[in-house]
Amino acid sequence: MVVDTKQTKTIGEHHVAAELARRGWAPALTRDGLERTDILAVLAEGTERRLVEVQVKAARGAKMDSISWPLGAKSQAPSLHEREYFVMVAIPHDLRDHPRSFVVPRVHVAAAAWIEHMNWLTHPDALPGKRNAPVERSRVLLRTFADYEDRWDLLEVDQSAAPVLLPSGFRDLALTERVGLPPDHEWHEGLPEW
Repeated sequence: MVVDTKQTKTIGEHHVAAELARRGWAPALTRDGLERTDILAVLAEGTERRLVEVQVKAARGAKMDSISWPLGAKSQAPSLHEREYFVMVAIPHDLRDHPRSFVVPRVHVAAAAWIEHMNWLTHPDALPGKRNAPVERSRVLLRTFADYEDRWDLLEVDQSAAPVLLPSGFRDLALTERVGLPPDHEWHEGLPEW
């Protein structure tokens, strides 16, 4: 079966909008062409309103553990403000099974995409000349975002206050010269603990 990527994107966006609505957010799908934002969502609590921008990345896979999301240069760009998030949606081929959602602050996504790719690219076990894909071709595995599954609560805090739930080894890799962080990444000013 050939996967229709447009249909996968549509499934992901509508799934996220429905999950947001279930949790008291008022989601609005944006028109194609609004860069970096697929859904604008407002949470009204008392007299205060919280507005977040959500970019949805959806992927399908025969096996959940093999699902990965392409996260190129735009996904690795610095945040424009504190309320930018990604929701990674893993869609099973068997549509009787429910999609899985991983709610990740943009700043965490940018770090994960860079670290995972640069570690793969420069790993000491890699055969010389066999790995040459640029960081713009980065893909991040589902297991990298495992601890962000169903963390819809992260949308209620600014990115800088969100706990980093990436694998602990990623922090060590971010501190190495071999891997590091994207050139303009916010964490160059101070790498959080995790």
